[in-house]
Amino acid sequence: MSAQEPYRESQVDWKQKYSAMKKPIRIWVIAILVIWILSGIFFVRPGYQGVVRRFGKKVRMVGPGPHYRIPWPIERADRVSIEEVRRLEVGFRTIHPGPPARYRFYPQEALMLTGDENIVDCQIIVQYRVRDASDYLFNVKDQVGTLKDAAEVALRQVIGRSKIDDALTVGKRQIQDDTRELLQRVVDGYESGLLITEVRLQDVRPPQAVDAAFKDVVSAKEDRDRYIQEARGYYEDIIPKTRGEAEKTVREAEAYSSQRVKRAQGDAAKFLAVLKEYKKAEDVTRKRLYLETMEEILPGIRKFVIDSRSGGSLLQLLPLEERKEGK
Repeated sequence: MSAQEPYRESQVDWKQKYSAMKKPIRIWVIAILVIWILSGIFFVRPGYQGVVRRFGKKVRMVGPGPHYRIPWPIERADRVSIEEVRRLEVGFRTIHPGPPARYRFYPQEALMLTGDENIVDCQIIVQYRVRDASDYLFNVKDQVGTLKDAAEVALRQVIGRSKIDDALTVGKRQIQDDTRELLQRVVDGYESGLLITEVRLQDVRPPQAVDAAFKDVVSAKEDRDRYIQEARGYYEDIIPKTRGEAEKTVREAEAYSSQRVKRAQGDAAKFLAVLKEYKKAEDVTRKRLYLETMEEILPGIRKFVIDSRSGGSLLQLLPLEERKEGK
C-alpha cells in the first residue's frame, strides 16, 4: 500500500460528505428565499392608508386590503390611520383622566394678551386626523410638535384680535371657529396632511391675582343679560295680549255703536209711523197712547182707591201692612 492511497481515500470521503451536505443547503436556501419573497405580502386595515417606500423614497400609496411590496430592505410599507381622531392639548396636560381628573398647567403656553391689552389664561384642545398619509409621513418631521406650535400661534393671533370680555363670555364660540380656520390654513401651508376637526376652549380665565374681580364682572354681565331676556320675554307676552284686548274693545265698541244706531233708527221709524197715525186722528190716537201706557205701568204697582165721599184726602191712608213687613 502506497503513501498516496490514504490521501486519495480521504479526498473521496470529503467529496461524498460535500455531496451529502449540498442538497440540504440548497433546500434551506430555497426555503429562506421563499420566506423572504412571501414577507413582501402586507395588509392595510379599513380606515388606514398604506405608503410604500423604496430605499426611503415614496413610490405609491395603497388603500385597505392585501398588497405586495419588494421585501425588506428594498421596500417597506407604512400604515397610517386616517379615521382616528387625535387630541392635542395646549396650555395644559392631562396627568390622569380621573375621576377626578388631574391636570398640569403650562403658563408659558396659556398666558397671552387680548386686543384690549389684558392678560388672559387660555387653554385649548385641538382634535385632528390625518387626511393624507404621504404628506403626514414625509413633509413634516415632528408632526405633534409642529401642530402644537402652530395651534399656539393661531390662538395667540385670534386672542390678540379679541377683547377680554368676549373671550370670557359671549365670544368663545367665535374664538374657537376663528382659531380652527387659522390653524387649518397654517398646517395646509406646511402640507402636513392634517385635517383640524375641532378646536375647543378648555378654560378661559383671567390671571389668578384678579380672578375674583373678573368673576364679579362676568356675573354682573350675566345678570344683565338675564334681566334683558326676561324683559324681552315679558314684552313679547304682554304686547300681544294688550293688542288683543284693544282689538276686542274696538270690536265691542263698533258692535255697540251699530246696535245703538239700528235701535235709534227703529225708534225714529216707529215714532214717525205713530206721528203719521196721530195726525190722522189726534184725539183717538192720544187716548190710545194714554191707555197703552197705563196698561204697561199699572200692573206693576200697588193701587189704592179712596172714596171721594170720605173726604178724598191722602191722609186717610195708613200703610199698616208695609210697617208689618218692615219689622
